[in-house]
Order: sequence, then structure tokens, then C-alpha cells
Amino acid sequence: MPNQQNHIKVDAFIDRLKQWQDEFKLMREIIRETELVEDYKWMHPCYTLENKNIVIVQDFKHYCALLFEKGAIMEDPYQTLIQQTKNVQAARQLRFESLEEIERRREEIKWYIEEAIRIEKSGKKVPMKETEDYEMPVELQAKLDEIPELEEAFNQLTPGRQRQYMYHIAQAKRTSTRENRVLKYIDHILNGKGMNDK
Repeated sequence: MPNQQNHIKVDAFIDRLKQWQDEFKLMREIIRETELVEDYKWMHPCYTLENKNIVIVQDFKHYCALLFEKGAIMEDPYQTLIQQTKNVQAARQLRFESLEEIERRREEIKWYIEEAIRIEKSGKKVPMKETEDYEMPVELQAKLDEIPELEEAFNQLTPGRQRQYMYHIAQAKRTSTRENRVLKYIDHILNGKGMNDK
């Protein structure tokens, strides 16, 4: 039975959009032909199955998109699922640049939503990289070698927090920027905190 209940925050979100308003309305209409439940999370319309996030509707400057939480393990017969950056492990997008494109690809969109529902019901999980699969930035390793208590504190962090630091530091192109990022977070690491913890 398709979910017919309007979520008041989604209504308000669509009303506030400067662009993509009609596109969002059509994507919403297509999604609501399925059993997914409409919700509002991370400041965007989000559609769930038994409280698990399945697909989020996104707006960007040059396109709008459907983001599938487990897109990496979905079948992709139309070859249209997009990995936003090489470091995004699980999610994949379908992108659209016009209302006409969404209308033209309606059957395709519906297929991917149903596939996302099948994946969730199957209980499959996206295999995520382990910490050891990430490359340790030279600048961070040098500082860990230099300060034994920093190395001990880093090793005590959760794997997720370790990966966050390694990824963020490694993303900087210049050595000086990577070194500055290491220095910026020394106290955080010593205090057992993740990058975004206060």
C-alpha cells in the first residue's frame, strides 16, 4: 500500500526551494508510489523502510539527485548510479538536470527505488573499508612517532575516528596543509575526541 501521508517538514522544504521545486515534487510522487515512509532528516526529504534510511532527495546547484544509502551493492542495469567521490563507500546517486529528464527516466527511477527496497529487505550490508585499508598520512605518522602519548591516544580512538583523521589529513594536497591539520587536532586526539567533537 503506497504511503500517502504528507510530512509537514517536507512540504515546507519544497516550498522554500529556489530551484528544483517541480523536480522534487515529481521525485516525491514517484517514491510515494512505493511502500517507503516519508521523513525529514539532515535537512532533506528522506524515505525509510522500518526506520532504515533508503533514499534521500538532494538539491545541488547544477543538478538534483536521489541518494541511495546502500547504492554500492544495488544492481545497476541502466549504468546510471554515480559514486560522488572515490571515498564514498556505500551511497550512490541518480542525478537529474531537468523535470523532463525525471519524467523520461521515471521507469528507471522506480526500478532503482524498488531495488533499494529489495536490498534492505534482504539484510545485505555494504562491506566497509577497515582502518588498515586507509593510508596513514606521513605527517600524522611522524607526529605519532615523535609523541608516544599521542600515538597511544590515537590507538585508543574508535576505528571510525581514526579513519576520519587519516582521511581528512590525507585529503590536503600540500605538505604544509597536512602538517597544519595534524597540529590542529593533537589536543583532540589526546583527549580521545573525534574530529567534530567539542
